[in-house]
Amino acid sequence: SDKMSIAHVYTEKYGHISYAVPLQQGKKSRILRTLFTPFSILGIEADHRPNRDILRVLDAHIAIPLPQLHYDPIKNAVSLFLSEFLSRILREPETNPSFFAFLMQSVQLLNHTEEGKANFHICFLIQLSDFMGFYPNTESFEKGSFFDLMNGIFTFHIPDHPYFLPPAEAERFYTLMRMNYTNMHRFRLTRNERMEILERMIEYFQLHQPGFG
Repeated sequence: SDKMSIAHVYTEKYGHISYAVPLQQGKKSRILRTLFTPFSILGIEADHRPNRDILRVLDAHIAIPLPQLHYDPIKNAVSLFLSEFLSRILREPETNPSFFAFLMQSVQLLNHTEEGKANFHICFLIQLSDFMGFYPNTESFEKGSFFDLMNGIFTFHIPDHPYFLPPAEAERFYTLMRMNYTNMHRFRLTRNERMEILERMIEYFQLHQPGFG
């Protein structure tokens, strides 16, 4: 509205929370608005009352500075994209300390990483699928097999639905599953290859995450 905007935040103590950030022209309001940017790591003091969907922020501060996320155009684009991606998945107020630690590590790593940063979002989504409970079953891979996107398995039988990868693409997908933050710089991908991979990964999430859109 004219008086406030809604910030969606994943917190260590409460999981996903929606906070009301004031839009008044006072100094404190202006400072608060500048803090709530994608992938910021904040310390927040808020009025936590039960049975309220939107909570009021009393105070906030930068917990860990991340200057590269704002000044590096690639990192900025990656943080914007992944923030939008997470907003479509993290809807329930469930606490998950392991997932919170993964987010904290990932955001700080993106801030510091130079080599391989163009693959960061792909690597992040691969690991995200594990936390969401539908990481592909790579143990079922054999050369020449198809990858069934709906069931998350490799198979020699063509699935009876259109959501699958043919053998050549399935083998590339299997190789991609080996990517992690340590080795992502070794995956030399063209812009078109990244776009194709990303489209397939979005399709995979759409099949497994209700309401993803």
